[in-house]
Amino acid sequence: MTREQFEEIAEHAFESLPDAFKHRVENVQIVVEDFPSTDAMVRSKAGKHNLLGLYQGVPLPQRGTSYGMYPVGPDKITLYQQNIERVCSSDEEIEHRIVEVLFHELGHYFGMNEREVREAMKKFE
Repeated sequence: MTREQFEEIAEHAFESLPDAFKHRVENVQIVVEDFPSTDAMVRSKAGKHNLLGLYQGVPLPQRGTSYGMYPVGPDKITLYQQNIERVCSSDEEIEHRIVEVLFHELGHYFGMNEREVREAMKKFE
């Protein structure tokens, strides 16, 4: 799958979010990379080939009243294209996994821990 196709699927997935969620997402950059950087692997305690996505930033519930009163770089959600493609066997499965990983990382943005995200994702499936 080309990078452009991959990014289009991620963009469509984000746009398909219910407005109540989509309109609460602010100052978040969604990017696609082939593999995680060394820093990303250290932060997530994951290996190069098994990390599918990563949220980096200040989760929404942890933002105090002073958030935004000073220059703040955007939070970042990274989808790792090569890793996602490696665990899938068809384009349909890749598309489903992109949506799943993006929603998983958005769960972290909304302040959910790993257990809460996994529970919420069961409802998504």
